[in-house]
Amino acid sequence: MSYDTIGNRPEHVSGSDGQPNVAMPERIASGLAGVALTTYAVAKRRDVGGAAMALAGGYLLFRGVTGRCAGYTLLQTGTSDATDSENAVIPHNQGIKIEKVVTVNRPASELFAFWHDFENLPRFMPHLESVQVLDNKRSHWVAKAPLGKTVEWDAEIINEVPGEMIAWKSVEGADIPNAGSVWFKALPADRGTEVRVVLEYDPPAGRLGAAVAKLLGEEPGVQVRDALRHFKNLMEAGEVPTIDGQPHGTKGRSPSDAPQKRASGEDMGVATPVPVHTAAPEVVQPVL
Repeated sequence: MSYDTIGNRPEHVSGSDGQPNVAMPERIASGLAGVALTTYAVAKRRDVGGAAMALAGGYLLFRGVTGRCAGYTLLQTGTSDATDSENAVIPHNQGIKIEKVVTVNRPASELFAFWHDFENLPRFMPHLESVQVLDNKRSHWVAKAPLGKTVEWDAEIINEVPGEMIAWKSVEGADIPNAGSVWFKALPADRGTEVRVVLEYDPPAGRLGAAVAKLLGEEPGVQVRDALRHFKNLMEAGEVPTIDGQPHGTKGRSPSDAPQKRASGEDMGVATPVPVHTAAPEVVQPVL
């Protein structure tokens, strides 16, 4: 089941409402194949197999004429640009889509309210430098980019269901066109809330640019996964754990801070003798 970035539920995506979900070249090929198969079945076959071929040909012809494929609708996908919403900022099949999920042990309403204030996002999204709310729909975002650069864009909320979902998209002129949605689903038996984030973006230089970003350690899929983990910690424990300033092994320690173990032989696997405290020997002075 696939969620989209503009707030459509999965059952409303890709042709289920009657819109075409088959691209024009595929429609033409499907229609020609349908005509050929049906003609052959009627002219050459008079058995059950021929009837089956005629039905298959009829379906291919229907698929070509209407541009609708029941299989695509079932799989929540499609090849036609017509499946794009008017709110889409990235043409169908041209952007990079990321979808991550985490379970947070807090009520959905509380998580929704915290996320809805976009100025809270940099608190758990390290790749965001800042988000400034401009009004009840629009906000200005500044994000870190590879090689110490930053990118900026304005975004607007395009869909929301209180307590359940928020969807937003970048407006025209964004450094990186992008769209996103976050879904909050209360789990049964007070097991918390499933938080699902769906992001889609069009990286500079397309998929090649995305590959370069990944090599530079700025892979967005990892960033989103880490951000959700931070969000979980923030909402459940009130803080995001950090390792900044904490030593890792002997890394970051000055020589004077390192344990002095070599003299005792502990680091070489030699048992350190246990000191035995005995009384000091009595010194006998010679008699002159």
